[in-house]
Amino acid sequence: MNILVTGGAGFIGSQVADRYIAESHNVVIVDDLSTGFEKNIHPKATFHKFDIRSKEAAKLVENIKPDIINHHAAQIDVRRSVADPLHDAQINILGLLNIMEAAVRTKSVKKVIFSSTGGAIYGDAAVIPTPEEFPAQPVSPYGVAKLTSEHYLYYYSTIHGIPSICLRYANVYGPRQNPEGEAGVVAIFAKKMIRGEQVIINGDGKQTRDYVFVGDVVEANALALEKDISGIFNIGTGKETDVNGIYSILAQRLKIPAKEKHGPQRKGEQLRSALNTQKAKEELGWQSKIQLEAGIGKTVAFFQDQ
Repeated sequence: MNILVTGGAGFIGSQVADRYIAESHNVVIVDDLSTGFEKNIHPKATFHKFDIRSKEAAKLVENIKPDIINHHAAQIDVRRSVADPLHDAQINILGLLNIMEAAVRTKSVKKVIFSSTGGAIYGDAAVIPTPEEFPAQPVSPYGVAKLTSEHYLYYYSTIHGIPSICLRYANVYGPRQNPEGEAGVVAIFAKKMIRGEQVIINGDGKQTRDYVFVGDVVEANALALEKDISGIFNIGTGKETDVNGIYSILAQRLKIPAKEKHGPQRKGEQLRSALNTQKAKEELGWQSKIQLEAGIGKTVAFFQDQ
């Protein structure tokens, strides 16, 4: 199939593109390289450096007439979305609409696979692990934009006949994650600890997240391509791990003294998050396979090789 992967030079999107190429699909990548890296792009992929909001990106969709759009291009920094909601919406909402309007014009797109968010959509949920039917209560512009995008995709499915499958990711970690950004505690901590730098844990470190390995997320995208289904699916492990636990696993892996140093608590930071993935297991045939310690080991090995 002819597949367009937006954000295909990024942490997750590049590895999804790799998988599709390994399965003999033709992959075209659109990425503005604002957070992605050209070194992540598979040599067999066709690459175009475009902003997803641009006329050039829309024209590309019309020209290549993709069978599938896998949409990973996004502004992913929750804190930046809070600082600049307009910027976040321009990329995460208007960027999607630009691509989708072009998809309507092509009349070729059979499915859209959309990378959404689990933790940021549900907020501090009363039910942990949180199922898909729990009321969405995002408390960040990033979460609002992802939920809005899901609603727009439902519109495009209902009105224009372009089905979509929305994958609500938990906290994805693994090789190729950018350790220099504000998001991705595993990558940030790993890189600093390898360099011998002091890691600062925000607050008491007891805030929990559901950490899912990028290889498992790639598998979910492969199944989303293969299965003739649509809808919203949580992609996570269902397990809570606090930040102190992440630090401890990394310290043991790197054989350094596990002396924690804590800084101020981030205002408005979500306290708990974990996703119920029973629906993905039953309907998508997906479940996480990589245990946290093993995934962190793979991540550490990647950064050590760098």
